[in-house]
Amino acid sequence: MTEPIKIIAGPDPDPKKPILQLPEGACDSHCHIFGPAEKFPYHPNRSYTPPDASKYALKNLHDYLGIERAVIVHASCHGTYMDATLDAIASSDGNYRGTCIVDPEIRDTELQRYHEGGIRAVRFNFVKHLESVPDETVVKRMAERISELGWH
Repeated sequence: MTEPIKIIAGPDPDPKKPILQLPEGACDSHCHIFGPAEKFPYHPNRSYTPPDASKYALKNLHDYLGIERAVIVHASCHGTYMDATLDAIASSDGNYRGTCIVDPEIRDTELQRYHEGGIRAVRFNFVKHLESVPDETVVKRMAERISELGWH
């Protein structure tokens, strides 16, 4: 019997502004975009389902908190479907970059497309409940491939 997909809570509906005024160029170093599912579907084999948290919601939150830049960490619930992350980066006027989750057999042309779209790192999930733990040889091979792009 298959376990049901876990539904997770959404973003805090009442965020608090920091007492400290953030410096110009402040960067959120780890944030996510979820959906919207009707435009950017979740992977059918995901381990959780989040409520939609769009690029607009993220931008509004960043504006409220005084954050100018961000690194969008591609959400595992989207699998290797990069469209939500790339779309958010494209709408940021150059203020956002991102990470990607890739299939080990991804073509170099696709990695280049991601680079042009603002991706600067590959994300591996080493937490079993988030997907599968990658094989060490896959990680090492991908590290070699992305080093040519200057990625993490």
